[in-house]
Amino acid sequence: MAKMIHSMIRVLDEQRSVEFYNKAFGLEIAERLDFEKFTLVYLSNKETGFELELTINKGREEPYDRGDGYGHLAVSVDDVNAEHARMTAEGLEPRKLVDFAPAGEVIARFFFIADPDGYEIEVLQRGGRYL
Repeated sequence: MAKMIHSMIRVLDEQRSVEFYNKAFGLEIAERLDFEKFTLVYLSNKETGFELELTINKGREEPYDRGDGYGHLAVSVDDVNAEHARMTAEGLEPRKLVDFAPAGEVIARFFFIADPDGYEIEVLQRGGRYL
């Protein structure tokens, strides 16, 4: 059986991205691999073994085109209201909280936030299938 271990995104500014993911989600550098033409930075925290891999292509100056295939990353938190308030206070500009109730019953409470490169991250209240 396969085990999901990481997802990769390309970013322009390593420091800016590392600071964002640390401030927003408590992710720390687990490993940093520097090569001639690119750098790989693996971010993680104690909540999960899943990592976010940042790829920084050296010499790249233009923002990446995310195209129409990218959706979002998702994380779950114990208190989505508190996280929304904290991120707002940090100046990270999370979007509004949403109660998703397609059949009248709330099945998810969440908000979205964009990282410095425009990647969308969904922050969900932990519970149900979103543990």
